[in-house]
Amino acid sequence: MPQIQARLSLVARFEHQVTGITVAENGRIFVCFPRWTEDSPVSVAELLKDGSIRPYPDEGWNAWRNARKDELPAGEHLVCVQSVVADGRGSLWILDPAAPAQSYVVPGGPKLVRIDLATDRVTQVISFDETAAPQGSYLNDVRIAPDGRHAYITDSGARGALVVVDLDGGRAWRVLDGHPSTQPEKDVQVRADGKVLRRPDGRGVEFAADGIALSTEGRHLYWQAIKGRTLYRIPTATLIEAGSGSEGAREVAGRVEKVGENGVADGLLIDRAGTRMYVTAPEENALRVRDLAAGGGTEILIRDERLRWPDTLSEGPDGAIYLTTSHIQDSAFFKPDAPASLPTQLWRIEIGDEA
Repeated sequence: MPQIQARLSLVARFEHQVTGITVAENGRIFVCFPRWTEDSPVSVAELLKDGSIRPYPDEGWNAWRNARKDELPAGEHLVCVQSVVADGRGSLWILDPAAPAQSYVVPGGPKLVRIDLATDRVTQVISFDETAAPQGSYLNDVRIAPDGRHAYITDSGARGALVVVDLDGGRAWRVLDGHPSTQPEKDVQVRADGKVLRRPDGRGVEFAADGIALSTEGRHLYWQAIKGRTLYRIPTATLIEAGSGSEGAREVAGRVEKVGENGVADGLLIDRAGTRMYVTAPEENALRVRDLAAGGGTEILIRDERLRWPDTLSEGPDGAIYLTTSHIQDSAFFKPDAPASLPTQLWRIEIGDEA
């Protein structure tokens, strides 16, 4: 693979643990703060030009807190948002697994929320029942089909799976539930700072299907588990047919393809040109790149000690890559003396011409 030039710069610092990032087609930037180790005061925010944030779409949708969980309906408020994605068609989509601390799923809380970026108003709420988001699930990341008809979601919880959503009808169905491609790989141990990352009780990282990417034309969906090294893909037509009943679980499983190995990875992103996949590398404080056209493996694009758990990726309208660092290895999940409110960052990587 020819050498790619990359320059890293800091965009913003946050006082809370950030995960999701998306940059809309007009350059507006949105981030989300899941309620993992603290009762974060804001779930989804727009990043303003002065570096401050404002609750998005408004304070009302961001008013749910653990302390007020009996006062506000979970289906009408943002409970524990993991992902935000602008679809390039004028909408922002918010994925809410509604499982604070990645634990108990709040009844009525799991949902996909659509916001019209022109008016900053919620225009659609697709609620997920227990068939799509059962207890033990943690809906993690989402991609929207180019034609706007379907959404594809990874479930990184105890029951790893993919979830497909008919955006017009609001119906959702699970696929590859329990399939090896959506589960943690038993022989993989996630490391941080050169050591196996473990909780105080000895448990290691067990995140299932997490990173997700959609080919530019929308024909193939890619994913992998964090506690894994293997990248998989499947034709999206197969996932859609599964919702009609014309494809059974065995037929769907038979169309899963192994693409190659990424190593331990969190976020995935296929660029707008459809030629490169960017892959976050938490163990290496790095971002890797895979040449989809040429095949082969990944190479490190940029490594920097400040990239502590590179998490989610988004491509800006100018081709720059935006990347959050969620500092998972520094959180109270793994370090009991860590502050509940964890400082995190948003970075920008300018991609230059190949040398």
